[in-house]
Amino acid sequence: MDDRPLVYLTREIPREGLDRLEDSCEVVAWEESTAPPHDLLVDRLAELEADGLFCNVADTVDAAVFDASPNLRAVGTMSVGYDHIDLRGAAERDIAVGHTPGVLSETTADLAWALLMAGARRIVEADQQVHDGEWDTWGPMVLLGRDIHDATLGVVGLGGIGTAFAKRAAGFDMDVCYTHTGRNEAAEAELAEYGVDATYCDLPDLLDRADYVSLHVPLTDETAGLISEDELRRMDKEAILINSARGEVVDTEALDRALAEGWIRHAALDVTDPEPLPPGHSLCRHAPERITVTPHIGSASTETRGEMAVMTADNILAGLADEDPPYSALEHAGIR
Repeated sequence: MDDRPLVYLTREIPREGLDRLEDSCEVVAWEESTAPPHDLLVDRLAELEADGLFCNVADTVDAAVFDASPNLRAVGTMSVGYDHIDLRGAAERDIAVGHTPGVLSETTADLAWALLMAGARRIVEADQQVHDGEWDTWGPMVLLGRDIHDATLGVVGLGGIGTAFAKRAAGFDMDVCYTHTGRNEAAEAELAEYGVDATYCDLPDLLDRADYVSLHVPLTDETAGLISEDELRRMDKEAILINSARGEVVDTEALDRALAEGWIRHAALDVTDPEPLPPGHSLCRHAPERITVTPHIGSASTETRGEMAVMTADNILAGLADEDPPYSALEHAGIR
């Protein structure tokens, strides 16, 4: 009988992380590509009497999970965000919780910048026309997009990812303004080293000024619905909204109306609410000219996902050893 601690994985993970866990743990993994239904996750953890849980943002880790898992000592989420985990419930049960900050900042910034460029220059729509056999000839009015160079970039949330994203503006000679919980002078100084002069302002001012508005805030009670009807109407009609943070930061119904009625030019999204978008969802009715959507792939590079898997494994192993995880979500949230 294997007397090593058992860790349950809610998804297949990169080999680097799996090897780290298998060195000292018994590992059981959900074998489907989609997230296990919540009730099945609860039942499986109870059946296995799991000691550790390796999860991600698609998994709701709540009181039902904890109550079904009296042996559970460590939860590791392969994400920087932890809004899907009941942290206070974990702390009350003395369950360690780890996350993966920092490692994905540059990779997620890459993806956010790709969304900005795709929306500005109508890349998805252009590619679709070629594949549909609609490319006739060069035309002076065909697929006109927006310039990126010399435009104004508004960054909502100048944390790690927001700062990494703003750095990329240097190559396009953009004016950069940002809003944050307060002025972030450390980030301003870092950006200045790259030739980016980032100006702090409040959200209404940013929305008034920016040609591109990119969201990089965590999901909290304060940021849920941060971008709603008033904010979307305030943006310029030619402005583009980029969201690689959390879908719930944007009011989906208001965004749907904004795209339908032309309050803004385009939305480029890596996250949505709900997520994933079900077939026939109202956002999917909009043409590529109006919306670009990718399936939450901000950190999806081979290198970064491998590092994230190792960090998550290390967080779980620390918790199983009754040690604080190297990257404690409880500590980061100020709960412990």
